[in-house]
Amino acid sequence: MPRRVPHSPGVRLGLTPGLPDDAYAHDGQITKREVRAVTLAALAPAPGELLWDVGAGSGSIGIEWMRAHPQCRAICVEPDPDRAARIGENAARLGVPGIEVVLGRAPDALAGLPTPNAIFVGGGLTSPGLLDLCLDTLTRGGGRIVANAVTFETEAVVLEAHRRHGGELSRVAVERVGPIGSFTAWTPARAVTIWSATITP
Repeated sequence: MPRRVPHSPGVRLGLTPGLPDDAYAHDGQITKREVRAVTLAALAPAPGELLWDVGAGSGSIGIEWMRAHPQCRAICVEPDPDRAARIGENAARLGVPGIEVVLGRAPDALAGLPTPNAIFVGGGLTSPGLLDLCLDTLTRGGGRIVANAVTFETEAVVLEAHRRHGGELSRVAVERVGPIGSFTAWTPARAVTIWSATITP
């Protein structure tokens, strides 16, 4: 079980997507800063729009979606009770206490939720029926979907989604400076495959 990482209270919070990871309390389940900025750019939040953040982890995507404009709304769906509670704490601290958190596992937890304008799937991509339900939901009024994959299994899902539905595929690889003994070198993080598409009614 990853240790809980407390937020750093002295972190400067800018207005653009990609807040420092230290702005969030988390247990390792967080979309990292650079990938988060790219993901939010693909989701393209706009005033009055609703986001589903599925497999929300620390809630970073939903929180920064709501920070984009006071009229943006987000529903974070997260099956782990500790993480779900942390989403509410992070949101309140980062100025968007109105975020909605649904404790439950997708796709079942998505039943009855208001129709979104955009969906982000950051966790649970291999759950049977999840991606199809998200796509079917967006066909009601149209909207954007973004799915991030790290493992071979989740990457296979997004590659198939791209084959069936088009959109854009990108792969983001980030390296950060870290120590190697008494020296300093680049330390790579896991690369993330990002699929984004606009679904029309």
